Amino acid sequence: GNMPQQVRDFIDTMAPAANAAAARSGIPASLILSQAALESGWGKREIKDENGQTSYNLFGIKATGNWDGKVVHIMTTEYINGVARKVQQPFRAYDSYEESFADYAALISNNKRYRHVLTAGNAQEAARQIQKAGYATDPQYANKLIRIMDYFAEPKMLANNVTAGQVNI
Repeated sequence: GNMPQQVRDFIDTMAPAANAAAARSGIPASLILSQAALESGWGKREIKDENGQTSYNLFGIKATGNWDGKVVHIMTTEYINGVARKVQQPFRAYDSYEESFADYAALISNNKRYRHVLTAGNAQEAARQIQKAGYATDPQYANKLIRIMDYFAEPKMLANNVTAGQVNI
């Protein structure tokens, strides 16, 4: 297939951490990788601090009250009653991409709100369930994730990066 270089680079870099998180949590690796890709623009739109240092937060996970780790504040677009608004939000910051993937997996698997993501029969259904549970405010969220998953369906990508047993495509 004709895969853009930034897509290939992102998958090469992130697939091991995605697979580790998938193995620990039971969340399909292709869902994890597609969310990381969508939320970070294939790693090109990472959440950075005021000095331009990456937060390693690939999933756009906000720093809510129970978070006692590092925090980065940025302006973000939220859909409030269907209207796009710019608001400043606190986001979690990590010391590595591995930490980001592990925290995402813990968030999804420990939160009752996402229980149907874990029981979905395949990655596409898991994407629909994560939208239904309110992970993102974008009404097209699941469709965007499912389109991104097409990249992981290439046999070469499966062979090299994403252990077939961990990916339900």
